[in-house]
Amino acid sequence: MELRQLSGCDAADLDINYYLYPHIPSSVKFESVKSDSTNSPSSPFSAHRDSDNFEQQSSWGNLSNSSPLDHNYYIQQLSSPLDQHPVGVHNAISGQSIKHRLWELESALMAPDEEDEVSQSPQGSTTPQRQPSHVSRIAHLDETSQSENSHQRMEDMQSHGNIKDLLVACANALSENRIDEFDELVEKTGSAVSISGEPIQRLGAYMLEGLIARKEDSGNNIYRTLRCNKEPAGNDLLSYMHILYEICPYLKFGYMAANGAIAEACKNEDYIHIVDFQIAQGTQWMTLLQALAARPRGAPHVRITGIDDPVSQYARGDGLVAVGRRVAAISEKFNIPIEFHPVPVFAPKVTREMLDVRAGEALAINFPLQLHHTPDESVDVNNPRDGLLRMVKSLSPKVVTLVEQESNTNTAPFLPRFLEALDYYSAMFESIDVTMQRDRKERISVEQHCLARDIVNIIACEGGERVERHELFGKWKLRFRMAGFEQYPLSSYVNSVIRGLLRCYSENYTLLEKDGAMLLGWKHRNLISASAWH
Repeated sequence: MELRQLSGCDAADLDINYYLYPHIPSSVKFESVKSDSTNSPSSPFSAHRDSDNFEQQSSWGNLSNSSPLDHNYYIQQLSSPLDQHPVGVHNAISGQSIKHRLWELESALMAPDEEDEVSQSPQGSTTPQRQPSHVSRIAHLDETSQSENSHQRMEDMQSHGNIKDLLVACANALSENRIDEFDELVEKTGSAVSISGEPIQRLGAYMLEGLIARKEDSGNNIYRTLRCNKEPAGNDLLSYMHILYEICPYLKFGYMAANGAIAEACKNEDYIHIVDFQIAQGTQWMTLLQALAARPRGAPHVRITGIDDPVSQYARGDGLVAVGRRVAAISEKFNIPIEFHPVPVFAPKVTREMLDVRAGEALAINFPLQLHHTPDESVDVNNPRDGLLRMVKSLSPKVVTLVEQESNTNTAPFLPRFLEALDYYSAMFESIDVTMQRDRKERISVEQHCLARDIVNIIACEGGERVERHELFGKWKLRFRMAGFEQYPLSSYVNSVIRGLLRCYSENYTLLEKDGAMLLGWKHRNLISASAWH
C-alpha cells in the first residue's frame, strides 16, 4: 500500500492513510479557547472555584451536542463530502475541506458521550457539573497574588529574585534538611508564584506544593486524591483532557505515530489483535478502525484488548464497558467486525493468559505514555518493567508502539530529579501559554488535574509510591533490545504529516528524528518520544 497525501486520489483508491491523519484546519479554533475568564482559583488545589461551572466555548464543545455514537452524525461527518462530490484530481472540494471534516470527526470522538451527565447553559453550551474538590493545600501561596495587580506582582518577583533560583534554593535546603531555611524560602517563594501568572509562576506553585508535600510526607495522599477521587467527576476530567488534547499536540503526536506504525505493519493482515496497555477512552483507535473499514481489499477482523487499571474508570466516568460500547458502535456503523475484551488490571499484573493471543492474528501492542508507571529494578528486585517487555516479546507481536515522556526521573536522586522536572515542565507550561490565556479557568483545571499531580508525585514521593518514573529514549531502547526487540522503522509519511500538524500550533515546536525514534519538543527541550518495535 503506497502512502500518499490526503487529497488528489480517486474514490476507489482511498487507502488507510486517508483517514488516519486529520489536520487542524486553522488557528481559528484556538481563538475561542483564548476567551477572557474571571474568578481564577486561589490556590493550586483550591476548593473555592469549584462552585463555578465553566462553559466549553471552543469548537469541539459545540460538537458535543451531537453524540459521537449517533449513526447519522458519523455518516454525515465521514461520508457527506465523498457522496456529494466525486473525489479526484479535479474535485471541487479541496483537500483542506476534507481535512476539516476529518478533524471534526476526531473532535467529536474526543467529546463526552451523550449518556454522560451534563447540563445545558442558557446559551446551549454543554457544561459539566463540577463537584467540590477535597484537596486544598497551601492556599496562601496564591490568595495574596490573586488580589494584587500585575504591577505589584512584578515588584514582588523583582524583590524575591528569579523564581527558578528560589525553587532550586528551596529544594537544596530540603535535601540538606535545613528546615528553618526551607520554611523561610517557601514563604518567600510563595508570594512570587501564581497559578494564573506566567508559566514559571504557575509551574512554581505546583513545584512548591510538591516540596511542601515532600517535607510533610503527604505527596502520595495528594497524588492518590487527584488521581483516584471521584471528584472531579468523569465528565469534568474528560473535558480537561480534551482541552489538553486540543491546545497542545502531545497526545495527537502519540496517537498519530502509533496508529501509523500499526497501520503500516498490519496493512495486509485479515485478522488483527490490538492490545492497548492503557485504553483510557479508547479514542485513539477510532480513526484507525475507520481507516481499516475503508480498506480497498476489505475490512479485517479486529480484536481489541483494552487494559486499564480499575482506578481509571473515574476518568472515564464508567468502567471499560463504556469503551466496549463505543467500539461496538463503530463496528456497526462502519461495517467492520470488532471484538472488545476488557482487562481491568494494573499493567504489571497482566499475564499471557489474560491477553488470549490466537494463532493467525497479527498482534499489535501499544504502550501509550504508560510503561513508565511499571516499576523497574530500582523499586522491585523482580524488575516488573523488563519482565513485562519479555512477556510481550514472547507473544511474537507484529509491532509494538511506545510513546513516552522524554525525561530522566526514574532513578535520579531527589535534587537532580527536581532540576530535571523543573526544566521539563517549564517547557510544557510555556507551550500551553501560547494557546490559552493565563486566567482561563479551563487552563487552570487542565494544569491542575492533568499535570500537577504528576509533578507532586515526582518531587514528593519515593520508592513504590513514586509511580511517575520517566526514562529517556536511550534507556528505553536499551530495555527493548535486552528483551529481544528490534526497531521497526517509522514512516516518513507520518513524519511529514506531524510536521504539518505542528505548524498549526506554534513554530516553537520541534520534531527530531533520532536513533529510529521521533522526538517532539518545545524549543530546545525534547518532551515526547515515539518509537516502534518488533
